[in-house]
Amino acid sequence: MTGAKRTLSGTRTILIGYARCSTDEQDLSAQRAAPAVLGVSPERIYTDHGLSGTNRARLGLDQALAACKSFGHLACLLKSSPP
Repeated sequence: MTGAKRTLSGTRTILIGYARCSTDEQDLSAQRAAPAVLGVSPERIYTDHGLSGTNRARLGLDQALAACKSFGHLACLLKSSPP
């Protein structure tokens, strides 16, 4: 399974990624590529597009945190600033 890693104790860890862009004009490609380079599978990269940092209702972030809770391990959360 892509994105699944074995730890020293033998338990399985699922890598979860999250990407957000503040405006609809920004492209999420770079933010989605960064977790993928670390081995996060595309279906485990959750996104929010067009939401400012002050917006508290972020469905993608909620989904990412729920996935982390379900699997019991938070492997990585990345923030990449747009160019």
